[in-house]
Amino acid sequence: MNDRSWFAAILAASLLAPVLFCGCGEVGEVGAEIGKATGVLTDSEAESVKRGAKAVEKSWQDLTPEQEYYIGRAVAAQVFESYPPLDQPEANAYLNLLGQSLVVFSDRPETFGGYHFLLLDSDEINAFAAPGGLILVTRGMVQCCQNEDELAAVLAHEICHVSMKHGLSAIKQGRVTEAFTIIAAESAKQLGSEELAALTEEFEGSVGDVVMTLTTSGYSRKQENLADGGAVKILKRAGYPETAILTMLQRMDERLSNSGGLGFAKTHPSAASRADALRSGIAGSGAGIEVVRQQRFAAAMQSLLAGK
Repeated sequence: MNDRSWFAAILAASLLAPVLFCGCGEVGEVGAEIGKATGVLTDSEAESVKRGAKAVEKSWQDLTPEQEYYIGRAVAAQVFESYPPLDQPEANAYLNLLGQSLVVFSDRPETFGGYHFLLLDSDEINAFAAPGGLILVTRGMVQCCQNEDELAAVLAHEICHVSMKHGLSAIKQGRVTEAFTIIAAESAKQLGSEELAALTEEFEGSVGDVVMTLTTSGYSRKQENLADGGAVKILKRAGYPETAILTMLQRMDERLSNSGGLGFAKTHPSAASRADALRSGIAGSGAGIEVVRQQRFAAAMQSLLAGK
């Protein structure tokens, strides 16, 4: 790498650091102009730095409720490509009724587009919470539940992911990594250095690894534990036994051990470890299964529970 390319690369890195930490795109603008004035950067290189700085700055801006809603719709559309919606009107109506009754006891009972709950036609034991309030539950997850209390625990957990904006945090991180990819690619093209081009290729490969990890491993253990803790609070406020989340996790652990890493096992920490983290904070054995709740669960989900 020649001296000019080296100094240009260092300048680009030094300009991006303050943008990341203070969120100020103007730093990139000013720095790029200084680079041009001192002859370290050409016009094309300066424009690359500006584009990179703006992309990074954008990733740290708070999204509005409207933006969250439309992002959530796009996320759901992607999910539907692999998990088609289940055409079971009665079961979906029941799922929405149960979900809406739990939402009012959450820390974020309203979103721009409201909460919506939908069943997915898949045997996988899984559930997804798209930003903005669209919560998707697979047929396999419902079949893993023995009663309404356990299904309520699943929905409460997903509601907490929406309430805590865990999905948005993942999306924003993905946008940051994309910005870095743009910066590296642009620098390689403009600087024309074989060494920097090779570094860029490695960098892009690393970014790809990170993105792949995010899409296959799901939320962090901390986020899952926070959602579990929030679910316990929702269950208690709504009058459901807190122990329902423990029995649900225990059954999931048994079934997922034979799933070959599919569904929930692929995107969540182990159900057993999550149950262990919760158990000390849940007192008593919990109330028995309430007959009316059990009857309406069985009636609404009859075809699903029968494997149809």
